Amino acid sequence: MTRRLPDLAVLAALVTVALWSLSFIAIRSAGHSFSPGALAFGRLAVAVVALVGIVGVMRRRAGSRPWIPPLPRGRALALVVGYGVAWFAVYTVVLNWAEQHLDAGTAALLVNFAPILVAVFAGLFLGEGFSGRLLVGIGVAFAGVVLIAVGGTGPHADWLGIALGLTAAVLYATGVLVQKVALGHVDGLTATFWGVAAGVIATVPFAPAAIREVSTAPASDIGAMVFLGVGPTAIAFTTWAYALSRTSAGALTATTLVVPAVVIVLSWLLLAEVPTPLRVVGGVLCLAGVAMTRGLIRVPSSRRLRVVEDQLEECEIEP
Repeated sequence: MTRRLPDLAVLAALVTVALWSLSFIAIRSAGHSFSPGALAFGRLAVAVVALVGIVGVMRRRAGSRPWIPPLPRGRALALVVGYGVAWFAVYTVVLNWAEQHLDAGTAALLVNFAPILVAVFAGLFLGEGFSGRLLVGIGVAFAGVVLIAVGGTGPHADWLGIALGLTAAVLYATGVLVQKVALGHVDGLTATFWGVAAGVIATVPFAPAAIREVSTAPASDIGAMVFLGVGPTAIAFTTWAYALSRTSAGALTATTLVVPAVVIVLSWLLLAEVPTPLRVVGGVLCLAGVAMTRGLIRVPSSRRLRVVEDQLEECEIEP
């Protein structure tokens, strides 16, 4: 009896989750020496170099030439550039900035409100549909966000950090949805490579600061920046694009539910920091809300909920 190998899309999603969990820790570490924009530029510059190798090897094995994917054209190029600037550039800068005001665990909890937004946007713009449980999930997750926002005391009470974390969640959701559409025109490697390239170009204004800060940063923080470029960016976004092209945007983002828990444990072990108890409760509510929207937690149905669901379905917009 032969043993069935795990689905490659599942393995790709797991690799992505592991590397993105570590990225929150690395950002906190590197943030001691690098400003948000400089760290974003350095991370993306390293990622481009790493991707040349990764994409080159994969294309060579597939018998494709040249090693670098051809530049997309027309609508495909616009989509790739749009998602690259939104996710790789702006999201990265905003998340770096947020983690200068929040502990890694709280930042991860806020960013993982994004699956709720992905589910809503996917239903409206990608035709992936709505379900009644989405409304309940949104309500529960929103209550969690409120608890996270008001749950800080002393050094944890930072409204700018909360706003930045939620902004990062919006950018995360936008990036996922634009990338999902882009993958209908180009393959995952092409989308990732040229998306990162667009992100580097968008962060070039931070290059002088990055060069200046690298010259004074300790080796550990430079190592954290290099890791961010190779692991959570070059490798993780490649595996994410692979998995996203083989499943729905809403279903895949549900796999990121485990990220905040992993980040909180790693943050406690490596950085000696944890969110306040009230924020942990809020984070649990956020994750529970996301789980409800994905059907991982059953929500009792009702006639009124079904009526609202029908009304939402009438609002769907074809991609």
